[in-house]
Amino acid sequence: MTPKPKAIPMPLDPELRARILQSVAEGFDDQTTFTQALVQIPSLRGHEHAAQDFVFRALATRGYAMDRFAMDRAAIEAHEGGSKFSDDHSEAPIVVGIHRPRAETGRSLILQSHLDVVPEGLPDMWRDAPFSGRIDGDWMYGRGAADMKAGAAANIFALDALRRIGLQPAATVYVQSVVEEESTGNGALQTYLQGYTADAVLIPEPEDEMLVRANIGVLWFTVALRGVPVHVREMGEGANAIDAAYRVIGALREIEADWNAAKGEHPHFEDQDHPINLNIGKIEGGDWASSVPSWCNVSCRVSIYPGQRAQDAAREITDRLAAFAKNDAYLSNNPPQVVFDGFFAEGYVLDPGSEAEAVLGRAHEAAIGAPLKSFMTAGYLDTRVYALYNKIPALCYGPISRNIHGIDECVSLPSVLRITQAMALFIAEWCGTEAVGA
Repeated sequence: MTPKPKAIPMPLDPELRARILQSVAEGFDDQTTFTQALVQIPSLRGHEHAAQDFVFRALATRGYAMDRFAMDRAAIEAHEGGSKFSDDHSEAPIVVGIHRPRAETGRSLILQSHLDVVPEGLPDMWRDAPFSGRIDGDWMYGRGAADMKAGAAANIFALDALRRIGLQPAATVYVQSVVEEESTGNGALQTYLQGYTADAVLIPEPEDEMLVRANIGVLWFTVALRGVPVHVREMGEGANAIDAAYRVIGALREIEADWNAAKGEHPHFEDQDHPINLNIGKIEGGDWASSVPSWCNVSCRVSIYPGQRAQDAAREITDRLAAFAKNDAYLSNNPPQVVFDGFFAEGYVLDPGSEAEAVLGRAHEAAIGAPLKSFMTAGYLDTRVYALYNKIPALCYGPISRNIHGIDECVSLPSVLRITQAMALFIAEWCGTEAVGA
């Protein structure tokens, strides 16, 4: 039997649009309280269980059909988009709440968020406790407030706003809450491997009320070096692994410079000052201040252009460090070992002109009062999974923030309100609406 064609999204009636905007505003105090409670649950890598349970209960209470499942390591490792597992990989479950309409007449949708957060850094550098959720004027503070627990709450409360006026989406909507976004992207990939897909996806990451047009890929790797330990009085007879690490970092900076020099070959990146960023994220080494160090590990993150295969970029890094080592007096006989141990993810470009983008543009203009802008962002986003593998329009669009991954991270509450209004309008037009069933 031939499936019935889905209705083309039509602009919302002005009266309905006004009702939806007002409904979001009426529920925003509850949304803020919910977001604050979520921020106050620390959800560092591997410790996201309580936050995922919080979201599970919130979705289940609202009557959504629920699914909760673990990541399948073998399936992820077998997939081209799978990132590398390490001992730190989270085992927290993925949560999906499912809205099923009475009649599937609109376009289906995935609303996704991640609840894992990066380490908070030195607590005494924060004005308040890192997971305080403190509200000061228009801003909510706390690790994860912007990246991206405000977005996680917006996914739920945008749907609540429709229900408050007696409407629900006339299409299937999956509200997906994942982990591992900050280190591998494997949580989002597992939803794809689990079989979840839709006609579009919207992820409300903190993107300053703009749409992400292009997004880099990311590699994580560790360079392991070994030295020759001796007492410092005989330092010339040993080999300092930490000193060798500095030389290796210099070689990595040359790779970074060469990749940046090629930015003109990559649309959406040619006008960026420095689109490819290598971060030396952590250095560990040595055992004793008076002993020449026998070991040093350098943990790195580097970005790659969309269209550049992760394994090709990884091979270039490995080959160029090996070539550098051959010309180093010590490393020629003690070459560095490169281990890829996290992100192994490729970037994507969102092609303009999709119906989903047009609908978001109308929703944004109605809520924000200005045309929707797009831009390139040099960080990892889970939208890559849906763009590259689900092959659906992948929209990443969210609120104004400050200091994500930094000290005193915060999100603008007026911006969260506007973004939630735009999301509710987008859902209503993209999915269509029907009366809430009994």
